[in-house]
Amino acid sequence: MGTSLGVAAAAEGVHACVAALDALNVLEREDAFLAAGVGIGPDFDVLQRRYEIRLERLEVIARMEARLSAMKARDAGEAMEIQQALMPPDASVTDRTYAEMSVVEEIAGVLTISSAAAAAFVDQSRKVCSLPLVFEALSTGVVSWQHAKVIAGETDGLDPAGAAALVAHFFDPDTPNPARGAAPGELVPSRFRAKVRGWRERHHPESIEKRHVKGVADRRMEYAPDRDGMAWVSLYLPGDTACAIWNRSTAIARGLQGPDEPRTLTQLRPDIAASQLLGAGHTLRGTVNAVDTTDNAPTSAVVTEIGKVPTPRADVLVMVPVLSLLGATDEPAVLDGLGPIPASMARKLVADGADSFYRVLVDPRDGAPLEIGRKSYRLPETIKRWIRMRDAKCTFPGCTNGTPDNETDHLQAWEHCGTTGTTNLAQLCPKHHRLKHHSRWTPDPATDNDPPGWTSPTGRHYKSEHPDTEPPHWPPGILPIEAVARATEDLEWEPLLADMPNWPDRPPEEPPSENLLDSSGLCPTDPLWDDFYAQPFNLPPDPWKDWERLKS
Repeated sequence: MGTSLGVAAAAEGVHACVAALDALNVLEREDAFLAAGVGIGPDFDVLQRRYEIRLERLEVIARMEARLSAMKARDAGEAMEIQQALMPPDASVTDRTYAEMSVVEEIAGVLTISSAAAAAFVDQSRKVCSLPLVFEALSTGVVSWQHAKVIAGETDGLDPAGAAALVAHFFDPDTPNPARGAAPGELVPSRFRAKVRGWRERHHPESIEKRHVKGVADRRMEYAPDRDGMAWVSLYLPGDTACAIWNRSTAIARGLQGPDEPRTLTQLRPDIAASQLLGAGHTLRGTVNAVDTTDNAPTSAVVTEIGKVPTPRADVLVMVPVLSLLGATDEPAVLDGLGPIPASMARKLVADGADSFYRVLVDPRDGAPLEIGRKSYRLPETIKRWIRMRDAKCTFPGCTNGTPDNETDHLQAWEHCGTTGTTNLAQLCPKHHRLKHHSRWTPDPATDNDPPGWTSPTGRHYKSEHPDTEPPHWPPGILPIEAVARATEDLEWEPLLADMPNWPDRPPEEPPSENLLDSSGLCPTDPLWDDFYAQPFNLPPDPWKDWERLKS
């Protein structure tokens, strides 16, 4: 399987980890000696040093576990291959099938796991071992077994070339347009899966369209009794509908919260869903103060024909490549809080005029956002939606909390000269918002298109999870602007430009005046801000209107 060198490196790494653990144990014994008061300096903090040693030891153990996982995967995969080699050449398919079943049961017994878990482990092991870059990362402790399983699952169904391209994007820094931001092993597995799945859906859109059709046909509701007199009710729905249900329940729950409401947000959501499903006979106690962000109208239950799904009404961003929205390509869109969705679903959301789905067009040249919505005119709301689109979730390391539950926070406080701009704003869930203000976790500055990274109290830095953007797909027969530029870079432009009329210079954005003020010097309570926010926010031109002209 070509994994012998990787296993040797993993074995050496395990020995190195054991040696590192021994060294940390020696340090801890020395600290215990110092704690007795022998040779201790005035600036030496014994408890802080013990805390740091335990964190370092956890890091070493995590790397050792990854290396051991590589050795386990190699042995499981090779056990299956060796058993097949033991079969006579003329063995029947039935005999070979039972031989594989026997190996699976042996591995299940050795690892003390179920037969189903052993079968899944063997399949994942063989997949990981067939991807050299992934196996190397696992055997050197760069990624965990959970990360390796993500790659094994997301490459399933792809041809060898497609699987190799996906692996190279995340594990080969020399590949064209490699993944940006935090490395695979620096992301929690669930966020790594979201990033890998987004890349796969973007580069294999035919796959998501086919699977979406099947998924819609499989939609259902499930009921499962649980202990303590409780039960679970689950809905399997199209992503846009499920996302809107969740966001609307959250908005109503936030409106119900107050000094006289003892229920938490988590408790209110199921109460609201039960009230909506069971009708007027089971109304929810309390006054709902939530406001529909699309038109500032109070939220209310919508009575619809039984079996007809109403148009979603909850504040949701859907990021659509321009050419995909126009039907020229089938590149997937991205739904805030869900991830990639088929191009057909995105077109339907826009065509049906869903009131609270704010479409975000994507520049066909580089994948950068062009514009946010058409219904937002006040600058603060526009900035908030931009931050939601940029961050997609709470920016704290490892947090997966989606955007509707998050708060837009100043990275550097206003009273400490922080500005109210996209580079000083980020999304934080309530939990990590409070932690930021009551601990020494420190965010990095953000950028217009990238969320901030973070530094822990012990000095460990965690890179941000960049939104892995890249130029959208172009339809056949149309060259991207970069390709046109490369094709015309050798032309002699001077004679052509000499015949052009002498256009006047573009006027400055603001005429020179002594009456202009620097907004960074204004207090947040200055009445001038009220006049400023009352002005309409002029959005960039809509590329949709020029599409017919561009095609001709």
